[in-house]
Amino acid sequence: MRRRWIPPTLRGYRPAWLGADALAGLTLVAVALPSQMATARLAGLSVVAGLYAFVAGSLLYALLGTDRALSVGADSTIAPVLAVGVASVAAAGSPAYASTMAFTAMVVGAVLIAVGLVRLGWISDLLSTPVITGVLAGIAVEIIARQLPVVLGVRGTGTTTIDQVRDVLGQLQRVNPWSLAIAVAVFAIIVAGQRVSRRLPGALAGLVLSIVAVDAFGLTSQHGVAVLGSIHGGLPNLGLPSVSWAQLPPLGATVLTVAFLCIAQTAATVRRPGVAVAPSAGDFNRDLIAVGAGSVAAGLIGTFAVDASPPNTAIAAASGTRSQLTNVMAAAAVVVVAMVLTAPLADLPRATLAATLVFVATRLFRAGELRTILRFDRLEFALAAVTIVAVAVAGIEPGVLLAMILSLADRTRRTLRPRDAVLGRELGTDHWIPRDIGRPTEQVPGVLVYLVYAPLWYGNADHVRSRIRELLQAAPGPLRALIIDADAMSDIDYTGLQVLRDLAGGLARTGVALGIARASHLVHHDLKHGALLEQLGADHLFASVDEAVAGLTARFPPP
Repeated sequence: MRRRWIPPTLRGYRPAWLGADALAGLTLVAVALPSQMATARLAGLSVVAGLYAFVAGSLLYALLGTDRALSVGADSTIAPVLAVGVASVAAAGSPAYASTMAFTAMVVGAVLIAVGLVRLGWISDLLSTPVITGVLAGIAVEIIARQLPVVLGVRGTGTTTIDQVRDVLGQLQRVNPWSLAIAVAVFAIIVAGQRVSRRLPGALAGLVLSIVAVDAFGLTSQHGVAVLGSIHGGLPNLGLPSVSWAQLPPLGATVLTVAFLCIAQTAATVRRPGVAVAPSAGDFNRDLIAVGAGSVAAGLIGTFAVDASPPNTAIAAASGTRSQLTNVMAAAAVVVVAMVLTAPLADLPRATLAATLVFVATRLFRAGELRTILRFDRLEFALAAVTIVAVAVAGIEPGVLLAMILSLADRTRRTLRPRDAVLGRELGTDHWIPRDIGRPTEQVPGVLVYLVYAPLWYGNADHVRSRIRELLQAAPGPLRALIIDADAMSDIDYTGLQVLRDLAGGLARTGVALGIARASHLVHHDLKHGALLEQLGADHLFASVDEAVAGLTARFPPP
C-alpha cells in the first residue's frame, strides 16, 4: 500500500544513485537553461516563462510518468504553433496574449489527459516517419525565418515565412554587424561543444560570454545591440487564466495541432533507441497523462504548454541519470535562477537566444534522414518534401493536417493496389517462393500459385480479381488448378469473400479447381462464415502450398 504512493520512476530507488542523479541534473540545467529561455521567446513570452514551463513539466512528469530519463519542458516544436495560434486572437506582448497562452496550455493538457485516460495513444501512429521528418523540417524552416531578423538586428514584420524572408532581404543594408557577430559566435560555440560532447553546455557558455561582451564593450549603448532588458523574476502567480468566449473557437485548431504534436513527439521520445525495455501501451498512455498534467500546471502558473524533449532526454540519459530525481533537481536549480539570478539576464543579447534557436532548428532539420528516405523510396521522399513546403509556406497547422492526409493516402494507396507474386517451387525442395527473387524455380504444368501481400477487402478486391484474370489469361497452357497462398492475408471482409465466391464459381464452370493454402485461423473463420468453405469443400483448404499442388493435381487431371 505504501509503495503505491511512490512515483513509478522512484520505486526501488537506491541511495547510491543520488550522486549520479545530482550530476545529471546539473548537466541538464546547464544545457537546457538557454534553450528553455529561447523557446519562451519563440512563443512570444518572457524568458522566465520558459523556465517555469520546464519546472512545471519536470515536476508533474516526475510525479506521474513512467520513463526514468524522459525530460519535459518548453519545446521549440510546439512553441511556434502556439505563437501563431494565440496571436490570431490576442496581440502579442499584451496581458491578454499571456493569459490566452496559459489558457491554451490548460486545454492542451486536458486533451492529452483525456487521450491517455481513454487509451488513444495509438493515434501517434497516424503519421509515417517520412512525413514526421517533413513536419519537423518545415518547423525548422519557420523557426529560422522567424529568427533571421533578430540575428541580423533588423525589424521583423512579416507574418508568414515568405513575408519574413522578403522583409529581411529588403533590409540587408541595415544589418547590425555586432548582432550578427554575436549570433555567429554563439552558434559556433554551441556547435563546437556538441562536437566534443552533447553534455557540454555550449549554449550556456555562449550566453555568459555574450552578457560579458555587452557589458565590456557597451554594445547596447554604442552599437545598438538589442538585449532582453529588465526581467521580472520571483515566483509565478497561481490562478486560472481568463479568456473570452469569442476566443475559444479560433483556438480549437491550435489546441488539436499542439496536442497531436505532443503525442507524436512523446511517442518518439519514450520509444527512443537504447531503451532497455520498450514501454507498454499502458505506460505510454500514462506518460501522455503526465505530460498533459504538466501543461495544465504550466497554465495555472501563467506559462505555456510543455512537451517531451528528445534532446534533453538524450542528455539526461547520456549523463547517467537513474531516475526522475534528475529532473526534480534540475527543476529546483531552475527555480533558483528564476528567483534570484534574473538581473544579469537583462543584458543578454536577443541575438544569443536567436542563435540558440537556429541551432535547435538545424537539429530538427534531419538532412541525413531525408537522404536515407530518398534512397529508399522516391515517393516517400516526395511526401516528406511536400510536407516541408506545406508547413514552411502555409503554416504549421495546415501543414500538419496535410501531412496526416498524405500519410493516410499513401498507406491507403498501397493497400488498394497491393503487391503480389506468382510462386514457383524451389528446385529440389517443397518450398514455393516468388519466381523473381533470383533463385531457380520450377512450374507444375497446369497449376498457378498466386500470393497477395495484403488483406482482401472492399478497397482492393476488384484489383485482386483483375490481377488473377490477367494471370489466368497469360498462362502458357490450359490450367487445372489455381491456388491462392493466403499466408500474407490477415483477414478477408464480406466484399472480398464475394469476389472469391464469384471467382470460384467462374473457375468451376471452366474446369479449373480453386484451392487455398496456408490460411490463418482468422482467414479460416472468414472463409467459413462467408460460405466459401462450404462452396469449395473442406478438402480445398491446405496447410501448405506443396500439399495443395499435390492434392489438386491428383484429383483434377489435366484436360
